[in-house]
Parts: sequence; structure tokens; C-alpha cells
Amino acid sequence: MRIAVSGTHGVGKSTLIEEFLRLHPEFEHEPEPYEVMVDDYGEEFSAEPRVEDFLRQLEFNLERLGQHARDEKVIYERCPLDFLAYINALDSSVSQKLLERISDAMRQLDLIVYLPLDDASDGEYPKLRRAMDHQLSEILTSTNVTVVEATGSAAQRLRIVENALTDIKHATR
Repeated sequence: MRIAVSGTHGVGKSTLIEEFLRLHPEFEHEPEPYEVMVDDYGEEFSAEPRVEDFLRQLEFNLERLGQHARDEKVIYERCPLDFLAYINALDSSVSQKLLERISDAMRQLDLIVYLPLDDASDGEYPKLRRAMDHQLSEILTSTNVTVVEATGSAAQRLRIVENALTDIKHATR
């Protein structure tokens, strides 16, 4: 079972994943590419969001998706569609070859948990947050992966994820 938690920055992905891992310690956690690349590999990104930075994070995410077998239990903080949404929000065009790679990588996932932007939250780069969230919500409607939208408190979001996992387990029997 491979799950990705998706959404713009500052919507609670890390919090939801922490709560999920408390209930499911058997899952491996793949942190957000930005954090791993900066903290573990010493990479530097520009102060302002740039397409090139999101492309680097996308490449890293694609690589990490390919490292886990189908039967492994993994929860990813972000999926390739997150980075595609950021790139689209910054008005960049993506090559057809990259879109094909993203499509292939998405087949590695069993479930995407989408955390939509709460209209009441501002956060860092509010215009980019809104644009990315809009792009992501549109992109997610065309994916072949099961997508659940998780809203509300952390506990409510966790219940939504648990219900989706139960539904997936029943559907595969």
C-alpha cells in the first residue's frame, strides 16, 4: 500500500502523516523532497519559488517513488502531481516526456490524500498557494489513482484516510 499526502504548502500534510504513523508504525515515511534535499543532501534552493526548483524536487520524488515495491507500506509527503501543480501555477510549460514520466510514476500509488487549501489560511506566498491548490484540484480529477479529499481537524482527516484504506482493502478482496 503506497499512499501520498498532497496539497499546497502549509495545509497540514506533515501533521496528518505524523498522526497516521502513530496508528500505522508499519508504514515507512518518505518525507517531503524539499526537506530531504536540504537537510540530508545540503542542496540550496532560491529564496523565491522557481520552476527549476520544483523540477528538481519532482525528479527526486519520481526517483523515490520508484524505490519501493508494490507490496511495501509507504506514505509519501507529496506526489509528482504536487510539483506539476506548482510548475503550472508559475506559468511554465512541461514537456510531454516529463508528463509521461509523471503518469508512469503515478501508477506506483494506491491512494492520494488531498488536503485542500482552507480559505481562511494565508501562509507563505499566498498567491502561489491559491494557484497551486487550484491547479492540483484540477489535475487530481484526471488521475487514475484513488483520491480522497480530507478536510476538517487532524482527527477528522485521519478518519477519512482510515475509511479510504478500509474501502481499498475491501475492493481488493
